Amino acid sequence: MTVTTLKRPAGTSVPAAPAAPARRRRRLSSGWWPLLFVGPFLVGIAVFYLFPILQTAYYSLTSWGPFGGVTFVGLENWATLFTDDEVPKALLNTVVYILIVLLGVPIAVWLSALLNRPRLRGSMTYRTMFFLPYLAMPVAIALVWRLMFNGDFGVINAFLRLFGIQGPYWLSTPGYALVAVGVVGLWMSVGFNIIILSAGLRGIPPELYEAAALDGASRRTQFWHVTVPLLTPSIFFVLVINVIAGFQLFDLLYAIIGRSNPVIDDTKSLVYLFYDESFIQNDRGYGAVIALVILAVVAIATAIQFRLQRRWVNYV
Repeated sequence: MTVTTLKRPAGTSVPAAPAAPARRRRRLSSGWWPLLFVGPFLVGIAVFYLFPILQTAYYSLTSWGPFGGVTFVGLENWATLFTDDEVPKALLNTVVYILIVLLGVPIAVWLSALLNRPRLRGSMTYRTMFFLPYLAMPVAIALVWRLMFNGDFGVINAFLRLFGIQGPYWLSTPGYALVAVGVVGLWMSVGFNIIILSAGLRGIPPELYEAAALDGASRRTQFWHVTVPLLTPSIFFVLVINVIAGFQLFDLLYAIIGRSNPVIDDTKSLVYLFYDESFIQNDRGYGAVIALVILAVVAIATAIQFRLQRRWVNYV
């Protein structure tokens, strides 16, 4: 086979390479458009989140007088933190409250499974009734439960007296007071948990239940081996949200127990301790230290949960 080479006539020039398409130029120049849309969100995070954290970190190195005046004291407030017995006690009270609230997660899983049965009538009405306490103001709920926990004429002790049990003064007895606040928190969180878990249940393919039924699996076996494993992403989300909300315990505790109650010293949460140091004792520098401790504890607890979820959460 002979290859013929074509020669370019003398005096002709090689044509220049074609210019880059306009589409490519527009693609290179459109890199600022994402920032235009994300920019307001980033500015909001910087102004309302990052700047307050940095400002709190600076305040933790200062001392405030009762009528103003800021004095730089260095790490003196942080040294006080490691000698203050109130901080570990408040941390323990907060953890106990969180553990009581987390008992509502398995209750919500069970109720969600009941409310998502195919032939159940009025399921939306039941979900609404469970969700209403989550929408109500915590102070209003606290006032109602405060009357129910009353040791003399409360509904709870009146119910216990029907069985010959003398109920304690729930809100003025050490140990019982924190349990009472935890029960109210559990009752408030169940509705939110049911809504999230019900959405997760709808994402489970019904073919899996049909296949399990054909293999002879009972309703209980289907619940433990189909529903619960496939619901673990929603359960994990609910756990994270409840733990973060538990570390923010303040308004419920303040409204149910009250400042004048002598048992408040045994039921203080971390946020209540921050409030007491910053606005009652007027030690805003030490209050800033407690605020940073709360931030660090929440971050560590969330990181641990995300680390452990690799072992038990099933993503399909």
